[in-house]
Amino acid sequence: MPTIELHPAQRDELQIIENLMQFYMYDFSQWLPLKLAEHGFFSIQPKDDYWRHPATRPFLIRVDGELAGFVTVDDTTHIAGAKHNIGYFFLTRRFRGQGVAQFVVSALLSKIPGQWQIFHIDANRPAQRFWAGLIPALSGSEFTQQQREVDGYPCTFYVLCAPFSVA
Repeated sequence: MPTIELHPAQRDELQIIENLMQFYMYDFSQWLPLKLAEHGFFSIQPKDDYWRHPATRPFLIRVDGELAGFVTVDDTTHIAGAKHNIGYFFLTRRFRGQGVAQFVVSALLSKIPGQWQIFHIDANRPAQRFWAGLIPALSGSEFTQQQREVDGYPCTFYVLCAPFSVA
């Protein structure tokens, strides 16, 4: 079993997340009409305001000491009453399907109690399968599910309260 670490990113590590954001955008370009700029990168606006926001919590993910991805938690919610949102979640393909993402989500929900919203765009079938299997298992089926549009894209929202006791 690999050693998985969810490490709160420090200010000097935020550039690592912004670098990984290129791969995040690359993955999303399969489902959204994202285009490469003429210089060969996706045009990503600097996220200085996002990083400075008190509710934003960036984390680096390491597997056996190796950088494997990142996740951010913020308070950008679309569901009334929700306090926490997974803003960005990226895991390199090499570590997908090995329980790393499940560990990360479980750790976040354990560390940060309260009402959560977790959502994905419906066109992202791998995310749809992942969340549809994980949320009921982690929450003991104590969640609600809603369909909403975000920026014109149909999305599935899961709303749950952490921590929860799974029998």
